[in-house]
Amino acid sequence: MTSIPQQAPTSGFALTLTDKAADEVRKFIAAEQVPAETAGLRVSVLPGGCSGFKYSLNIEERALEDDMTFDLSGVRLFVDGFSAQYLAGITIDYVTSMQGSGFTFNNPNATGGCGCGSSFTA
Repeated sequence: MTSIPQQAPTSGFALTLTDKAADEVRKFIAAEQVPAETAGLRVSVLPGGCSGFKYSLNIEERALEDDMTFDLSGVRLFVDGFSAQYLAGITIDYVTSMQGSGFTFNNPNATGGCGCGSSFTA
């Protein structure tokens, strides 16, 4: 079965979450035992990492007042204003390989990155 990515467009901001990634996020939300009515995945960019910025994914009980909120494939996503400038157009996927499993980020805003895939330059 082909995975069809779900995309969230809001005021020129778009973020894509693949079906595989959405399935994994739903598993994490269920494991955290947070209120399903308000809980979601915070997608953010933080200073740090070996290339200047790093991605952060966290399950949170609710959005903050100034967050952009999206509902993709049954998953609520929270993005703050600072992170949005670096996440516009990004695709979040979940991959499994012989080396392990984890979320991956395809970011058209990145001008460089590192071998780990979780740090980038913009």
